[in-house]
Amino acid sequence: MTRPIYFDHAATTPMHPAALEAYLDAVRSGPLNPSSVHACGRAARRILTGARDRIAALLGCHPHELVFTGGGTESDNAALLGAALAQRERGRTGIVTTAVEHAAVLETCRRLQEEGFRVTFLPADEHGLVRVADAEAAIDERTAVVSVMTVNNETGARQPVEEIGAVARSRGALMHTDAVQALGYEDIRLADRPVDLASFSSHKIGGPPGVGLLYIRDGTPFRPLLRGGPQERGRRAGTENVPAVSAFARALELAAAEREERTRETERVRDALLAGFAAELPPGSWAVNGHPEQRAPHILNVSFPGVSAQTMVMNLDLAGVAVSAGAACSAGSLRPSHVLSAMGLPDERVRSAVRFSFGLGNTTEEAAKVAKLVATILARLS
Repeated sequence: MTRPIYFDHAATTPMHPAALEAYLDAVRSGPLNPSSVHACGRAARRILTGARDRIAALLGCHPHELVFTGGGTESDNAALLGAALAQRERGRTGIVTTAVEHAAVLETCRRLQEEGFRVTFLPADEHGLVRVADAEAAIDERTAVVSVMTVNNETGARQPVEEIGAVARSRGALMHTDAVQALGYEDIRLADRPVDLASFSSHKIGGPPGVGLLYIRDGTPFRPLLRGGPQERGRRAGTENVPAVSAFARALELAAAEREERTRETERVRDALLAGFAAELPPGSWAVNGHPEQRAPHILNVSFPGVSAQTMVMNLDLAGVAVSAGAACSAGSLRPSHVLSAMGLPDERVRSAVRFSFGLGNTTEEAAKVAKLVATILARLS
């Protein structure tokens, strides 16, 4: 049987064998409730504390500034709701975000809108980038929270988070970034960045699904989203998923140690796919969406005008290639990508956009094969 080609790492990554082993080691160690006071609970607490300490060292922050969650979506919800509600007590009721955020941020902002917050959605240019000048004009003394993603999950565009964060800080607003797609590809030192809250996810870097991370800088006003027990220093109720947290820490250690090598290999695969398209496809039959330089190495968004994204994805799937039409979280929706629409791209280009995303195990040979398959599909459907 031919090995399938997995070009959908931005949706989820295969679990790294070392992370899986860390998960199983934790499971095998016994019942794992770190809130329990008996020996089993103390053992669970040691695993949890050790994982938190290792992650904090890799992210350049204090361990107590990290809150384990159920995933990136929960982290985004908790950050925005927790910070906004706390800031409202100080008379700040404005939210500034962008039109190209992940749905977890956009939908939470719409909820805040329903609760009386004034939400400003910053526009993006044709490359998917937000202008710092627009942020400067929108952030004022009433702004509670600013939320700008580090790397866009559909186009890979890198946003000017540090510049916008500096503006937010100068005006007393809290700065949040969804850094889910940046983890593993950037050297993230949180203490050195003008960011008060940051969201991360395990399953984007070779860890298990079902566990995420929220960074809350010391002194940041915050109201917990989940109420109940005193876990995570009272900021996120519920028994921690100790095996998943242990595996997350191991996956992040590997991603950090191998970051430069992984980045080079990912760029090689991406560039090989682009070279394959240039060699195999007629001029005008494809177009790259996103910034040509200010981008993460592992995400490539390409439109094939005349062929719907769903049709291309299904045909590639039948040929043994996994890709996405936009964000995997909304792949079941028939609505066009809100990200590409916000960039002002023509409707035909928006509806024909396919996301290719790369990671461990992908090769330039696979990229060449995918380019030929796309050429065959386009020729058959044209």
